[in-house]
Amino acid sequence: MTRVRKVAVLIDGGFFYKRIKKWSEIDRDDPDLVAKAAQALCKKHIIKLTRSPLNGGEWLDHVYRLFYYDAEPFEKQTHHPLKNQLVKFANTDEAKFRRELFNEIRKKRKFALRLGSLKEEGSWTPHSRHQKGLLKLWHHREYLAELANNPDAYDADKSAEALKALEKWTALDEDGVHYPLRQKGVDMRIGLDIASMTLKKQVDTIVLVTGDSDFIPAAKLARREGVEVILDPMWQSVESDLSEHVDGISSGFVQPAPGVNPINAESRQDQESQN
Repeated sequence: MTRVRKVAVLIDGGFFYKRIKKWSEIDRDDPDLVAKAAQALCKKHIIKLTRSPLNGGEWLDHVYRLFYYDAEPFEKQTHHPLKNQLVKFANTDEAKFRRELFNEIRKKRKFALRLGSLKEEGSWTPHSRHQKGLLKLWHHREYLAELANNPDAYDADKSAEALKALEKWTALDEDGVHYPLRQKGVDMRIGLDIASMTLKKQVDTIVLVTGDSDFIPAAKLARREGVEVILDPMWQSVESDLSEHVDGISSGFVQPAPGVNPINAESRQDQESQN
């Protein structure tokens, strides 16, 4: 009897969700379609690796498990400094979307959902796109302080420059700040699953959908034990240290292009290299 090749696909959910915006045909506001996109990406990889028929469910015979990693929605509440109101993160559209997406992922065959958490990193902060402009006012602080104490210190040119810098602050609206959060435990779960499947000899090939170099140690362990590791960066450029420690770079989806729906488009090998 021919041995069935066992493949595991590990999707870094945060990375995956950011990257699918490159394919405008995928509605990122629809949890069902995002879940179907994740499933389609896995299917295309399995078919490419195993030469399974394009139609039917034979590809699932080669699947050990399909993993989707993300973080539980942040559910604390805090006071918004500009809106002057309490923000209940559990009731936000983002939290609702995440819960619906995770429920859709759970419904998919062979999928395992691995969830970390979101932790606070400081307090409300202007978005990065605003910070450069806001900091420009710092250069005028001494002149403005002097002017406040002594109106006779008025200088037309200095005042014009200070007012120009101040415009960045007056243009800052209520949505111009964010509450900094960081994923905790997601990378650890990915690394543990790679190590566990490798040492238990449960898989022949691991497809890692990410662009993060944090998984290099786990990838090196898998390769030393004879497991093939394929990286899918979803057409994002890859750092040399990451590409060095995988057996190949292969995209499940076709290259992003206007009007192309990667869920329906046939998988190509445009972005593929073997080490």
